Amino acid sequence: MRFTHALLGTREERLGEPMPPRGVRIAVYAVLFLLGAAVSVCGAFVQTLWGGAGVVLALAGCAGLFYGGLRATGTKLGAGCALGGWFLVLAALLAPRPEGDLVLSATPSAYLYLFGGAVLGVVCATLPTRSGFLFGVPAPEPRRTVRDGDR
Repeated sequence: MRFTHALLGTREERLGEPMPPRGVRIAVYAVLFLLGAAVSVCGAFVQTLWGGAGVVLALAGCAGLFYGGLRATGTKLGAGCALGGWFLVLAALLAPRPEGDLVLSATPSAYLYLFGGAVLGVVCATLPTRSGFLFGVPAPEPRRTVRDGDR
C-alpha cells in the first residue's frame, strides 16, 4: 500500500497541488485526444507484430498516456479525453475494409488489447486528482434557506 501511495499519491496530496490555467487545460485536452488516437493506431500494429510482448508494450503505452493525461491536467477528464481518442480510432480499426483486410482481427491478443486498454483508461480516470470535480470547476455553493426571521 505504501508503494502505491508513493507512486500515485493520496487524494489529499492531489487536492493540494495547484491546477493549471483553464486555457492550458483545454489545449491539453485536445492534444490528449489526438495522442490517444495515435497510441490506438500504434498499439494495434504493435500488438499484432510482436505477439505477447507487443500486447504488454501497447498496454504500457496506453497506461502511460491515460495516467499522464490525468496528472498533466489534474482532472479526470484528462484521462477521459485520451481514452476517448483511443477508443474512437480503435472502433474504426475494428471495422473490416472493403478489400477484406482487417487491422484488428479476432485474436486473443487483439481482445486483450481492446479490453485491457479500456480497463486501464477507466482505472486511470478514477484515480485521485487535483480537483474533486470532473472538469476542474467547483460546484456552486449550496443555497441557504431564508426564514422569516432572517430577513
